[in-house]
Amino acid sequence: MKKIKTHVDEWFADIPDSEQKQAIQEEITQNLEEKVFDLMRSGKSEEDATNKAIVEFGDISDIKQELGVKQGKQGSSKRQVGLHLGFSLWGSGLIIALFLFINVYYTPDVIWFVYPTFAVAWWPLVMFYRWLGWK
Repeated sequence: MKKIKTHVDEWFADIPDSEQKQAIQEEITQNLEEKVFDLMRSGKSEEDATNKAIVEFGDISDIKQELGVKQGKQGSSKRQVGLHLGFSLWGSGLIIALFLFINVYYTPDVIWFVYPTFAVAWWPLVMFYRWLGWK
């Protein structure tokens, strides 16, 4: 049952220590262990029963909210959107360069790469607005 204890500890890692946190952790661990024993009695192996009990328990966001933890850390969320912004800039730049190369190589007399460029430019634009916080 060490796997259940480890998993529950990971769920509650970002919650400050308190008596309420300890009580909820112990209750969840006890409930998961009882579920594992029930599944093992019905014929599942310990590993399968443990995995199934954890999956069936689901998300603990409601419990975290009850304990006063704000969901979605703003700092890491902002970094992630910044990472996506950089990825979108590089990706759209490469796609536009590919269109430009194909245009110049195959049809140098007709400038058509501009049209897909407008479509590809929306990707970094959207990521920029998300980075600014305009949802």
